[in-house]
Amino acid sequence: MTACFDPSSTPARGSLPTLLVVAVALVDADGRVLLAQRPPGKSLAGLWEFPGGKVDEGETPEAALVRELKEELGIDTAASCLAPFTFASHSYESFHLLMPLYVCRVWEGEVTAREGQTLAWVRPVRMGDYPMPPADVPLVAMLRDLL
Repeated sequence: MTACFDPSSTPARGSLPTLLVVAVALVDADGRVLLAQRPPGKSLAGLWEFPGGKVDEGETPEAALVRELKEELGIDTAASCLAPFTFASHSYESFHLLMPLYVCRVWEGEVTAREGQTLAWVRPVRMGDYPMPPADVPLVAMLRDLL
């Protein structure tokens, strides 16, 4: 039997603030997923991630994602078009990230990089070729299984 508990890797209760962000796997008609590269000047610059962003106080994750997609990519979608899929929970040095991941196949408008990010439509089998933040990495295998 393998032990799954390592007390040295568990942060003390309340030692890191929790940051709630939301992300989406936009899937186009060809089954490709949109990845965005973090621009220079941001933390984890150069790494690829699923589009999304911070959930504001009093905002639902779905409302935040609808807002972020409009701001970052210039597309419109509805909360009803966002299918909850899985989530990431990862401790970084100064915060703990909790990130629900949704899948969206329906939106209106042309996907456009509005915040200086580079965009790539990627086949699920190729997503592992793109370096990602640690929190995003486990999501890739789950998406490949889904798609």
